[in-house]
Amino acid sequence: MKKIKKIRCRHCRKMFEPDCRNRDRQKYCNKAKCRKASKAASQKKWLGKPENKGHFKGADHVERVKEWRRNNPGYSNRPVPDKDKTQVALQDPLADQRVEITSDINDFDVKALQDSLKLQQFVIVGIISHFTGYSLQDDIAATLSHMQQSGQDILYRQLHIQGERYDCKNPGITPKGS
Repeated sequence: MKKIKKIRCRHCRKMFEPDCRNRDRQKYCNKAKCRKASKAASQKKWLGKPENKGHFKGADHVERVKEWRRNNPGYSNRPVPDKDKTQVALQDPLADQRVEITSDINDFDVKALQDSLKLQQFVIVGIISHFTGYSLQDDIAATLSHMQQSGQDILYRQLHIQGERYDCKNPGITPKGS
């Protein structure tokens, strides 16, 4: 039997003897850090291909995740086996949106309800998630959009003129103090 030639690991740069079944393709040794580097390199290569650019995005994948969650209830509530490993969500974390306050905080009587709610976006997302049971951003965004439309309908009721389908008139709501 032919002796397998040693090659240099692409991560640690040390010589190693590749597995005989995989000698033409194995470029990393069996050390944990090198295996991790191999995985990262192959993922980067796969995601770099044009046909894979948006593979994990879109409505199809949201439906796939929803279906999986229906089939695996309570999965996210399971105990984590190793404290060093953290659970990774199946969605992107919400980005922080810093709000710069330009007016006096103690002037609450002048501020509108909408202005004070803008500062509490995390509370709003948490409330929607709690009451609807949704945890996917797309579901929460759709619920928030529906709630925003309902609020606009309440605050800015529009009267439709009979016979003219697309014309709307503001019923004369004027801001306080005008």
